[in-house]
Amino acid sequence: MIDFEHVTVTYDGCADPVLRDVHVHVPEGELCLVVGRTGAGKSTLLGLVNGLVPHFTGGRLAGRVSVDGRDTRTHPPRELADLVGVVGQDPLAGFVTDTVEEELAYGMEQLAVPPAVMRKRVEETLDLLGLADLRRRSLHEISGGQQQRVAIGSVLTSHPKVLVLDEPTSALDPTAAEEVLAAVTRLVHDLGVTVLLAEHRLERVAAYADRVVHVHGDGTVTTGLPAPMFETTSVAPPVVELGRYAGWRPLPLSVRDARRAVGPLRERLALVPAPVAVAAVPGRVQLRARGVVVRYGDVVAVRGVDLALPAGEVLALMGRNGSGKSSLLWALQGSGPRQAGSVDVAGADPATVSAAAARGLVGLVPQTPADLLYASSVRAELAQADAETGGVGLARTLLDRLAPGIPDELHPRDLSEGQRLSLVLAVQLTATPKVVLLDEPTRGLDYQAKAGLVATVRALADDGCAVVLATHDVEFVATAADRVVVMAEGDLVADGPTAEVVVASPAFAPQVAKIVAPLELLTVAQVERALA
Repeated sequence: MIDFEHVTVTYDGCADPVLRDVHVHVPEGELCLVVGRTGAGKSTLLGLVNGLVPHFTGGRLAGRVSVDGRDTRTHPPRELADLVGVVGQDPLAGFVTDTVEEELAYGMEQLAVPPAVMRKRVEETLDLLGLADLRRRSLHEISGGQQQRVAIGSVLTSHPKVLVLDEPTSALDPTAAEEVLAAVTRLVHDLGVTVLLAEHRLERVAAYADRVVHVHGDGTVTTGLPAPMFETTSVAPPVVELGRYAGWRPLPLSVRDARRAVGPLRERLALVPAPVAVAAVPGRVQLRARGVVVRYGDVVAVRGVDLALPAGEVLALMGRNGSGKSSLLWALQGSGPRQAGSVDVAGADPATVSAAAARGLVGLVPQTPADLLYASSVRAELAQADAETGGVGLARTLLDRLAPGIPDELHPRDLSEGQRLSLVLAVQLTATPKVVLLDEPTRGLDYQAKAGLVATVRALADDGCAVVLATHDVEFVATAADRVVVMAEGDLVADGPTAEVVVASPAFAPQVAKIVAPLELLTVAQVERALA
């Protein structure tokens, strides 16, 4: 179905090609998983399938890419629209209508699908992705995860033969991600759709893959069956990391496969004395919220929430899409709506002080960090941050600590996801806020980049900040958080130590916890330390 023959891609201004002499064949009706480090070239590989590269992005293409016999060199994206459906990393950037239902129908309108068929497909897709209750909602009023499902649905209604998904579950809670992946798998198995999927949260998708394409980052690409490929890939999900550590062959790709092999390892772990739990001494409360209520018209997003954030603590805020996490963060920061309740940070309410003073109380990095970047270069962004806080070179020092080596002259939009996150975080930290709020900070980050973010978050906590991470990334929570709070329909429904909360929930439990249960170990590193 998809063939890459001697494909080399070089972008203008780059000395080395992003992809070099790539040979890949993806048969019809397979789910092909594209893996690699952030910035390795995965998005370029995906963009070649529908002609976005090089027709839209520019650069030079050598070799041949064909999809169902059509050469993408001679067929621009508009001539492949009936064949290839694409969902990018930022769903909101691809929307062209106002409501969920209109967006699902738009692609079919462009392909002249009969109205009766359109209506039937819209209804099927609403049910398939759990969007029926949102059909008349504005696309700008629904959560990021709900937007992601709409973006996938808008492509599925056109019934493409090839589906290209770039991080399709990055904004979804674990349950919603499973639903979307189950739907994609049904398309592969039942309808023979060919799926090319890139995803950093490999723990969600590795078990579904028929084939793995590894983009190494030096331009080369290798491909093969999942288990042999994951023995050497530069990125791997926790279940594979545990299999590598334990020496299991073939490597397990799912929790079920790993549980079949874990018996001897679990017996060894059971013989190790449990570490003595040392109760953490809570720091001074940096932020105290009482009775916070947030409404959007008739919709109550946050219902009378009480929350205390001690200094030195990393708190993970979890819950399904639309549960009110982002609304609560913006209410705590002071910029978002708050119809009732109070927020106290060092004796002040961030919503009632000046913007400059509020930045010194609470810093917030939104789901899309680029929303806070306005200047034309990294240097200008850093200079503006210093000017607003009276610092001299502080922003650059912070950025070099988070992501060293980012050139001053680069435009912020040309940075990778991890680099943009680091830049916005550095800008926020120049005001030395007492509380730092991060909304879905791991979108677009690979496992190594997440490890760097964990180190950053822990350093902030060690410096006395209270840190809140609103996230669906259970593996990140297992590594970074001291405490977990779970929201549902605007209420706080669980609050406690990380291990206690996540192990009790099948949806939020990390892979290692599911494999070694009933032992309360959350990460491969914890297993290694227990056996050291």
